[in-house]
Amino acid sequence: MPEEPSSTSGSPSKSWLERLGQALSSEPRNREELVDELRTAQANGLLSAETLAMMEGAIRVTVQSVGDVMVPRAQMVSIDVELPYLDVVKVAVESGHSRFPVHGEDRDEVLGILLAKDLLRAVAEGRQPGTLRELLRPAVLIPESKRLNVLLKEFRLTRNHMAIVVDEYGGVAGLVTIEDLLEQIVGEIDDEYDDEPHEGLIEAQADGRYVVDALTTIGDFNKRFGADFDDSEYDTLGGMLAAAIGHLPETGEEISIGRFDFRIARADARRVQVLHMTVRGDA
Repeated sequence: MPEEPSSTSGSPSKSWLERLGQALSSEPRNREELVDELRTAQANGLLSAETLAMMEGAIRVTVQSVGDVMVPRAQMVSIDVELPYLDVVKVAVESGHSRFPVHGEDRDEVLGILLAKDLLRAVAEGRQPGTLRELLRPAVLIPESKRLNVLLKEFRLTRNHMAIVVDEYGGVAGLVTIEDLLEQIVGEIDDEYDDEPHEGLIEAQADGRYVVDALTTIGDFNKRFGADFDDSEYDTLGGMLAAAIGHLPETGEEISIGRFDFRIARADARRVQVLHMTVRGDA
């Protein structure tokens, strides 16, 4: 009779899933122990670092709430329902977003969600709606306490991609998108339109401006441009600008310091990411 294939852990006939099951056979009793087991499995070569990171992210979303990841109210790009149509188009183009909360007399009165594709369809058809209300889709309102895994399931079932987060008093606290949730699992998602340096932290453009990674150290910036910004309190350019502005800047905010004009090209709920900069006096 032929011999049975070896069942030792080192056998190439064992799938990675079987080997992982063997590694987890100690039956972890809580999430912390499960994460420790997964990290041990990764250290033993059963998982790649990328797979481990995603598995840890999937575990995190079961305990995180919407309030942990939402874009706060101060950083929301929302549109007044009375804003002239051409100004709405300008906001959509400059922000680069695909969905916008539309509000009434104040930002707590959310009337609906405007999709950029609906706006562009109207433009392509050569029509200008009498009121922005004609293009709105219903807004989904959720509390800050909703668990991320529950919201992700609801997004999938309803095909919604954005929800407005309300506080205990019914006011708007922020917003959250399906991308915000997925980034907790797979990491930051960039697309081909993200304006970011590709060959270094500072990249000169043909029009004379610079695209600057906000994580550029103040020391490196000073060396590159002959500046004398103080780096004793802040390490990065983004941190220095946030302090100068007085709050976590939003996309589109501008500030001038010395001979440098900065514009926040991209920022999220946690930090400034990309800057556009011009140097006054440059030839």
